[in-house]
Amino acid sequence: MSLARLAALLADPTRAAFCTALLDGRAWTAGELARHAGVAPSTASEHLSRLIGGGLLAEERQGRHRYVRLAGPEVATLIEDLSSFAPPAGTPGGPTAVGSPAPRSLRESTRLSAEARARTCYDHLAGRLGVTVGDAVLARGLVTEEDGPTLTALGRTWLTGLGAELPPRAGRAGARPVVRTCLDWTERRNHLGGAFGALLCRTALDRDWVQRIGSGRALRVTPDGERALRELLGVEPLPA
Repeated sequence: MSLARLAALLADPTRAAFCTALLDGRAWTAGELARHAGVAPSTASEHLSRLIGGGLLAEERQGRHRYVRLAGPEVATLIEDLSSFAPPAGTPGGPTAVGSPAPRSLRESTRLSAEARARTCYDHLAGRLGVTVGDAVLARGLVTEEDGPTLTALGRTWLTGLGAELPPRAGRAGARPVVRTCLDWTERRNHLGGAFGALLCRTALDRDWVQRIGSGRALRVTPDGERALRELLGVEPLPA
């Protein structure tokens, strides 16, 4: 796909809003995305067809239901990286993310504040929580950035002690990198993605260290999570 065509796909506010919503890593129905973006189902269907045709979204069908999700982690990285170039909320005309205008209500402002504190970026941790965990992982030598982000031998031993396993193909040619940095659009600093970042997020969710807030991307750290983060990484509870 040409750069111009890719840019055109994301230049439309409705399509951009769809892609931003799908950064939660889950599959959505066309109806759910239509309600999220405030457009008619027929309009949503037209936009989704373009995004699927352009390779940004993948379609799944279960019976009569049609679900869509981001086509893969590389698309999530693209959307999150583009979001980091958007002006912060509160600047003239500045969106809070690709396709997301500045908050128009207290409810929306509360949601955005929660997402800035802790959220998922496709399948890894983001927001202040993600950046803080990334800093702790680097400080403890589990990951090094000397020759590009790399999981160290100490990091692999740490994962073994955690009882967590990377996918067998992680880091191989044509597969997802073990570690990559991802520029956080709210913190304007890197958090950790790749197979390692995804494993940390999945472990945190599976062990109830973090819980989703409602149906969006925002997360809350549980008391068990606060203890685990303190014991494993020296991370203190995030300020409210």
